[in-house]
Amino acid sequence: MISILIAGFGGQGIQFAAKQLALAGMHNDKQVTWMPSYGPEIRGGTSNCTVIISEKEIGAPVTLSPDIVVALNLPAYLKFGEAVAKGGRLICDSSFVKEKSGRGDITAHYIPAAQMANENDLKGLANTIVLGFLISITKIFTFDELFGSMTHSIPESKKHLIELNKTALELGYNYKE
Repeated sequence: MISILIAGFGGQGIQFAAKQLALAGMHNDKQVTWMPSYGPEIRGGTSNCTVIISEKEIGAPVTLSPDIVVALNLPAYLKFGEAVAKGGRLICDSSFVKEKSGRGDITAHYIPAAQMANENDLKGLANTIVLGFLISITKIFTFDELFGSMTHSIPESKKHLIELNKTALELGYNYKE
C-alpha cells in the first residue's frame, strides 16, 4: 500500500493529478481511494488530495502520515512537509518551495516543475511534470500505464491537450536531480 498526499493552491491541478493516480490504479486492478479537500475559494485557495493505492482492501481513505507528500507551493510544504512517514518521500516544486527539508529520515526531492512548464510552453502543466517525476522515482506505475490511463480519462473537450500532457509527463519522468 502507498499513500500520497498532493497539496498546493486551487488552480494548480492538484485534484487532476491525484485523480490521474487513482484512475491509473483502477485501470491496473488496484484498490484505490481518492479523498479531495478544497479551501472555500477553490481557485487560489488551498487544495489537497490524498490517494491510497493498494493490492488489498483499504480500511480508511486518509492517513496522517502519507508515504509521499507532493508540495506544489510553500504553504503546502509548511503544512504537510513534516507529515511524511519515516522512510517516505517529499517532492517539492522548487520553483515555489525554496526551503529544504532538514529531516534525515525521509528522501526529499526538488524539481522546478513550474519553471520547466513555463520554459517548454506548457503553462498550467507543472502538476503533470511532477506526476511524471513521481512515477519515475517510485515505479508505482510505468510511463505507459499512467499516460494510457490519462488518455482515457481526459474528456472529449480537452483531447487537444493530450500531446501537451504527454510532453509534460515525459519532462518529469526524464528529470534528473
